[in-house]
Amino acid sequence: MNSRARVVFMNVAVVMSCWLWGGMPSYAQAIIADHNAVGEFPLIPGPVIEAIGDNYDIYYVHTSHGSQIMTGISQVYDEDNFYDPPVFHEVGDDLGHNGDLTWVPATRAYLDAHPECTMAMFSWCGGVSDNTEEGINIYLEAMETLEADYPGVVFIYMTGHLDGTGPEGNLYIRNNQIREYCAAHDKILFDFADIESYDPGGIWYPYETDACGWCETWCAAHAEFGCTCGECAHSHCFNCYQKGKAWWWMMARVSGWTSSGCNCGAKGDMDGSGTANPVDVAYLVNYVYKSLDALVDPPNCAFPAGDVDCGGQITPLDVAFLVKLVYTSQDALCSGCNPPPR
Repeated sequence: MNSRARVVFMNVAVVMSCWLWGGMPSYAQAIIADHNAVGEFPLIPGPVIEAIGDNYDIYYVHTSHGSQIMTGISQVYDEDNFYDPPVFHEVGDDLGHNGDLTWVPATRAYLDAHPECTMAMFSWCGGVSDNTEEGINIYLEAMETLEADYPGVVFIYMTGHLDGTGPEGNLYIRNNQIREYCAAHDKILFDFADIESYDPGGIWYPYETDACGWCETWCAAHAEFGCTCGECAHSHCFNCYQKGKAWWWMMARVSGWTSSGCNCGAKGDMDGSGTANPVDVAYLVNYVYKSLDALVDPPNCAFPAGDVDCGGQITPLDVAFLVKLVYTSQDALCSGCNPPPR
């Protein structure tokens, strides 16, 4: 988020106060952090980001594949220190294979000894690829039991990483089993595999592996941050970066943020309210003045797209033009579903 956009976001703190929270929220529906979540990452208001850093203490069980999320969180922070994550307690383990429950007693021991812990996450290594319907059900039942026994802790479900077998493979079937369960029972799911399956342009790669071949192609054509890092275990740095952004989106939703940018109907209506408000304007300003691909061209102006009076600065005339365009034009390309890359 650039400084100009952040100022606008921070100025709407009062507007957003209706959903900022003082305790753990309850969920009326599932929260699914998939590839669409990555596109909504720039829309998260500043006050929500700050609240996440202040209000969570996270227990995270993972091995190398699960470390991709941590690498991505670090990449986002390195790009902008405003995204300062909460406390993590990382444990070197994973969800195993075929009904393995060795991770459960360790989880109980930690939660019993650390009442300050407010969230528990668990990742797979390769344990979904060779799993069975029964084995996945054992995992789901164990998570349900933990949730019932620790009502003050938010539990994060997860799919397994891609293995190249595509929609016909066992991995796809077992991941769908997890997705369907989470959707039906209002769970919080970090959809590891779905994030790996789509590039920022929305192109689906059904036979991709965890190495993320499309990431190499994407980064060769784009210079955005996220294409380089110290290491992204088993994969490309851009894959980690995408997961870091999806994690922040998931945390914002868990915290009570209810953006519906991808389902709002009106392009540019970031919160789905049907009316122009500061959140919409902040997105538009960030879009038009940062993206070289912005196609919102006012007539007869040689300056950047959206600079209606050719003054070289953001003015009320520019904002008025943008709001009118987004709420009246079928050709507006400032879609909340796919904001431009940072």
